[in-house]
Amino acid sequence: MSHYAIGDIQGCHAEFCQLLDMIGFSPRSDRLWLVGDLVNRGPGSLAVLREVKALGDAAVTVLGNHDFHLLMVAAGHTKAHRQDTLAPILAAPDRDELLGWLQRRPLVAIEGERLLVHAGLLPSWTPAAAERLSREVQAMLASERADAFLAALYGDEPRAWRDDLDGFDRLRVVVNACTRLRFCTDGGVMEFREKRGPHTMPDGFLPWFAHEARASAGVTIVCGHWSTLELMLAPNVLMLDSGCLWGGTLTAVRLDDRRVYQVPGRAPVTPKPFG
Repeated sequence: MSHYAIGDIQGCHAEFCQLLDMIGFSPRSDRLWLVGDLVNRGPGSLAVLREVKALGDAAVTVLGNHDFHLLMVAAGHTKAHRQDTLAPILAAPDRDELLGWLQRRPLVAIEGERLLVHAGLLPSWTPAAAERLSREVQAMLASERADAFLAALYGDEPRAWRDDLDGFDRLRVVVNACTRLRFCTDGGVMEFREKRGPHTMPDGFLPWFAHEARASAGVTIVCGHWSTLELMLAPNVLMLDSGCLWGGTLTAVRLDDRRVYQVPGRAPVTPKPFG
């Protein structure tokens, strides 16, 4: 049995299938971790959703910002963007089944000394705290208030975590941290505008994984989201979004020995960000 992690797929279905063939993935004997952003911008978002859902318990995926965007567009709480490729999902006969499955995914998954999240964790969050907060969001998405929560989800405020936050503000911080985080202060204030690398970080901010006192440093965090970093394999952080959408690669890492597998993007769907 092998345990693999794959970076942001974002609708690149052909590359995803090629990568599974390359690693010889078997849903009967292997495990797959997906860092979220299954959908959007690539041409095969519907096929990716169906493929991953069909893998059942062999695949664990967490929610990314593009996955939440799909849920919000489907619920009528925001409009699709010009570059979105969500229309085939919204028109599919199995639309409700796929959206219901996606909405039940967590923000954080933990197995042993590894933690899966789309973007990152705030410096003060231990793995156990992050998992607990993920369960709060998951419970809301499964509740009768899910639609109201999605309607109130978009927004940057509050920009920092406080233990006394409650209601939708509390859950919005959790979602923003887990699905949008790049830079933050040591005190956990998040910055959402800058999307380039550490050389462009705003004054007073660091990449979320660079804070020395980060409470999650004792586990290996498997994540994606930050495509301008392309691929970063550090001792306790594996960042796997290697830019398949803009002509980079789709990356898998075998977690048992950190062997890297990559397939090239078949055609740039969107220009490479920031040149």
